[in-house]
Amino acid sequence: MSTRTDSLITYPSLFPIKVMGEKVEALLPAVTQVARMLDPTFDERTIELRESKGGRYLGITITVTATSREQLDELYRTLSTHPLVKVVL
Repeated sequence: MSTRTDSLITYPSLFPIKVMGEKVEALLPAVTQVARMLDPTFDERTIELRESKGGRYLGITITVTATSREQLDELYRTLSTHPLVKVVL
């Protein structure tokens, strides 16, 4: 069995991640905290917000500086297991 070592991403690289959850006050600070924890250079000015048509959900796009596959895996794992987050893309 071979291990895949090639990657479609060149590191470091700016990498957008979309996070969706119910529109509650704590969602954006929680997502921002995770981004900062796993990317110390995270720039909050890269955050994009999109509210659902009904206003119940909020889509948040964060752009992190990806430095490794492990870092991205941990970002996805941490965000997707957060109780306020419904979907991570």
